[in-house]
Amino acid sequence: MNFFTWPALLVVDVEGNGMNPPDLVEVAALPVRQGRPDTSTAGAWLTKPRRPVTPFAARIHGLTNERLAHEPGWEEIADQMHTLLNSAWVCAHNAHVDYRVLSAHLPRWQPAGVLDTLRLAKATYPDLSKYSLDALIEHIRPDLSGAPAHRHRAPFDAYATAQLLIAMTAHYDTWNQLVAAAVPPGLPGALEPEQDPMLW
Repeated sequence: MNFFTWPALLVVDVEGNGMNPPDLVEVAALPVRQGRPDTSTAGAWLTKPRRPVTPFAARIHGLTNERLAHEPGWEEIADQMHTLLNSAWVCAHNAHVDYRVLSAHLPRWQPAGVLDTLRLAKATYPDLSKYSLDALIEHIRPDLSGAPAHRHRAPFDAYATAQLLIAMTAHYDTWNQLVAAAVPPGLPGALEPEQDPMLW
């Protein structure tokens, strides 16, 4: 695939406080340029949630109430996040979750489209028994030596998702084919039937 034809794309990951709906505690946005994650322009933010982090969530990502006590509130970083994401494409693993949470926190934000590596993996590797991020890392074995932080932190998971996306693009010839396989119905960027390359 010719990566130079890609639109602006950011791989995103969010971590929450364990409530439903969640308050954000960390957001990462990693641009993919020319077929590579661009860590030089990546963004990652910690934010103090309005409601406390649950013990269960803290055990998963390691972000405790004490750790976040002096971080800025969401309202202090929201404009910065909106400017970064702007109207670019975004990609996430199980993208419904990240899109729903980000949309709730950024009501004026509307991405050009949403790629989901979970949906893409099911189309690309239909015989796998599991499609979690860990299962795909085990199956694809991407190079994560440059990943920041650790698993279940937003910068690491965004980096891992970017590497999985790049690896799976080898199975698709064009951007439209990738979009047809990776954009969930109902989310921005879904092709109209007359645009779907699978129907040509």
